[in-house]
Amino acid sequence: MKKIYHALMLLIGCLLASCEHKELCFDHSPAMEVEVVFDWKNSPEAHPESMRLYLFPKEGGEPLLYEFPNKTGGIIKVQPGEYKALCYNSDTETIGFRNIESMETFEAYALKGILALGGSLAPRAEGTEKERIALQPEMLYSDRNADIIIKSDVEKQQIVLYPKKAICHYDVEIRNATNLRHISMDGISGSLSSLAGGFHLGENHLTTELVTMPFELKTTGSTTLKGDFYTFGQHASNPQPHKLVVYAIMSDGNKRYYTFDVTDQVDNAPDPYNVHIILDRLPLPQPIPGEGGFQPTVDEWEETVPIDISM
Repeated sequence: MKKIYHALMLLIGCLLASCEHKELCFDHSPAMEVEVVFDWKNSPEAHPESMRLYLFPKEGGEPLLYEFPNKTGGIIKVQPGEYKALCYNSDTETIGFRNIESMETFEAYALKGILALGGSLAPRAEGTEKERIALQPEMLYSDRNADIIIKSDVEKQQIVLYPKKAICHYDVEIRNATNLRHISMDGISGSLSSLAGGFHLGENHLTTELVTMPFELKTTGSTTLKGDFYTFGQHASNPQPHKLVVYAIMSDGNKRYYTFDVTDQVDNAPDPYNVHIILDRLPLPQPIPGEGGFQPTVDEWEETVPIDISM
């Protein structure tokens, strides 16, 4: 019995010694309560449902992550030290995030999409075959501050960030389109090439990856079509042209696509965050009598000669 007692006492002694050693090895400075404020003066129209904050310790180590179920902020606890801060709205589903280990590499990107209409793959614009097809991103707001200092001797401290738009809005208007009433139920759609595939949130600039982005088109009159979509925008140093392709499946199953070079309208838009593209004339064909039940294969898309648009 004495042997068991001595063994237990020895084990307890070892555990206590281990605890004392850990006390010497770790810094137990008390975490400070810090108020996080998201000030929306740069985007007063924004109403995100939730926000996310990353704090990157300047001395190294894993980033700290905080979630807020609102757009205003809240109280967090942080160890004293120097940090870099990055925030964005976390209520998105069509945006991916990668390389999040540091603020310098932190990237938001458009998720993989598909270019199709009526259940069949649609052709790409010539010269864009290597571009990734991307889903439209949802609206994203972000801000960063590389000089956050949390002090150990100050009670009331704040981290104030000013989120602003990191996403562009493009709208397309097609005038003088013919035979819109003969479009099939599978409908009509479009795509725009050579757009930025993502955004470096920590460095505040677009990624160099080029993507093609599909978007919906809807008839708004007997001869007009309109569509709009969100995108990360276009990189100023991108040498590739922006090709807008309109895809249509007619009531007789005839598949047509039309290619427009809209580089000038995209590159020289007065406001790069709100780009308006206008196309004039879309000569959709008359349906062939008696061909209402004909359904061509994916290889039977017929290209109409690219149209030069000078607006």
